[in-house]
Amino acid sequence: MANVSLRAVDEANHEAVAALRVSPAQQRFVDSAANTLMEAAAHTPPPWLRAIYAGEEPVGLVMLAEHDPAGPWPYYLWRLLVDQKHQGNGYARQAMTLVVARLRTFPDAQELVSSVATYGDMTDSPMGFYEGLGFVRTGEFHDHEEIIKLPLR
Repeated sequence: MANVSLRAVDEANHEAVAALRVSPAQQRFVDSAANTLMEAAAHTPPPWLRAIYAGEEPVGLVMLAEHDPAGPWPYYLWRLLVDQKHQGNGYARQAMTLVVARLRTFPDAQELVSSVATYGDMTDSPMGFYEGLGFVRTGEFHDHEEIIKLPLR
């Protein structure tokens, strides 16, 4: 298995990261990489955005809202995706291990919050993946998505 790292998105890798695609069945659960990059560029304060690399190849991306006093949660996993050609290799799990380790360096980070769409056929839902990482369902909803939380302490 290739070594997974998280790297800043910059001019050198922007095009390759924007070209990452989830499977058609997953598109209703996660926005595209290209839209994520546009959303990040337009947001104030800027989110923490990193490309997920397997060796020297970008295979996905992760975006967090951190220390966001205006947001409903101080630490929010806004986006996580792995390109359809690279799924099933453990890259998302390894990336999340790196994200959690980083968040644990912040003394005020008590939990990481995210949300998962819960409508229609849940066959391709990422909920099982998140529960496998230790996220728990809260029973709360935000914008038609179920809120999930990962304790960090």
